[in-house]
Amino acid sequence: MTIKLYNTLTRQKETFEPLEAGKVKMYVCGPTVYNYIHIGNARPAIVYDTVRRYLEYRGYDVNFVSNFTDVDDKLIKAANELGTDVPTVAERFIDAYFADVSALGCKRANVHPRVTENIELIIEFIQALIDKGYAYEADGDVYYKTREFKGYGKLSHQSIEELRLGNRIDVGEKKQDALDFVLWKAAKEGEISWESPWGNGRPGWHIECSAMAKKYLGDTIDIHAGGQDLTFPHHENEIAQSEAVNGKLFSKYWMHNGYININNEKMSKSLGNFVLVHDIIKEIDPQIVRFFMLSVHYRHPINFSQELLESTKNAFERITTSYGNLQHRKNSSTNLTENNDKWLNKIKEFRQQFEKEMDDDFNTANAISVLFELSKQANYYVEEQNTAEDVIQAFLDELDSLGDVLGIKFASNQLLDEEIEAMIQQRIQARKERNFALSDEIRDKLKELNIILEDTPQGTRWKRS
Repeated sequence: MTIKLYNTLTRQKETFEPLEAGKVKMYVCGPTVYNYIHIGNARPAIVYDTVRRYLEYRGYDVNFVSNFTDVDDKLIKAANELGTDVPTVAERFIDAYFADVSALGCKRANVHPRVTENIELIIEFIQALIDKGYAYEADGDVYYKTREFKGYGKLSHQSIEELRLGNRIDVGEKKQDALDFVLWKAAKEGEISWESPWGNGRPGWHIECSAMAKKYLGDTIDIHAGGQDLTFPHHENEIAQSEAVNGKLFSKYWMHNGYININNEKMSKSLGNFVLVHDIIKEIDPQIVRFFMLSVHYRHPINFSQELLESTKNAFERITTSYGNLQHRKNSSTNLTENNDKWLNKIKEFRQQFEKEMDDDFNTANAISVLFELSKQANYYVEEQNTAEDVIQAFLDELDSLGDVLGIKFASNQLLDEEIEAMIQQRIQARKERNFALSDEIRDKLKELNIILEDTPQGTRWKRS
């Protein structure tokens, strides 16, 4: 089977053929680290982590790069409001980003480059654009000559004239054409800045990704990805910059995930429906959030609501319950051989179906449907009078393996009844030996796991809270 993905550049599904056999160079635009990430930022983090996982599952060596924008207007404003400096704000929210996406099951990129660590590289890139006639300096600012790049608009599928109608020159801008965009901003009084051939200043937003993609992945990459909102102007401008400097195709495939709405409304601070990941994962299991994000195809819009999260939680628990039943039944299984091959072959078919769905533009929604059917068949199997340990283990292994592709773990953290009883016996012995510290420690540990103990004249009883 071959992987097909939807390429925004061509607006069609294409067979995935990386530039180098067995290797994938992938760049995903990361966050601007001036605050905690919101639920909209979480979707690309989860989606492209899953794409990466599936490519690795398929045997590709993936070089995954995702940047941090650690200097821009928002960071400067946040630093002023917090009474600190830009690097301190950036460091705080980079740490927060890693904590949030790690909780959501996302692996770290091979490289997480920062703008402030690549200023010299960015300056060199801008100078190359000037030297090639694609950029110009104006009183300390540097602008890109958009009309000089003949392919401008090819990603967003808009003509220069269509784009011109929606652009204007703002007060204070010194650009020659309304379509031109900034590469370097002259520093204002008191702002963080770096020396450059055009005076003190800092990079514009678009140039950073072009420069860092070139440094860490080369002139041409396999996949460039991000949210749908980045298609224009950010990714369009990246193409113009990179292809002007390198004289080569910038990215072979472009992937964009759909928007997130909150209770059927566009998420915005003004509407009061701005949901931070930092807050939501305190209330909801991060795995449920991830499962929810993957339950809709990545290119489609997704509606985020408490009701849908609750529905997702119930659906997720159907699989985890099935997984727990398999674990429990494994202890009483035998080496039964009758019908073993039938069940083992059926389990292999589920893997094949899962791969078929994921090969079709990473269709996680349909892949999850396969997992539901797999767990349903597992439930049928454990209800049989006699079960074979190797079949039980095959079900468990399949749920583990396919779940890992999605960044999901179905193994329950819930203690089995016999484990609880063993801990209670250990506590009883500790009390007999007057080791009250150990007794209290066991009680507290069980309480953390939602197990409530009740000491009675007839012995210790327990229940789940």
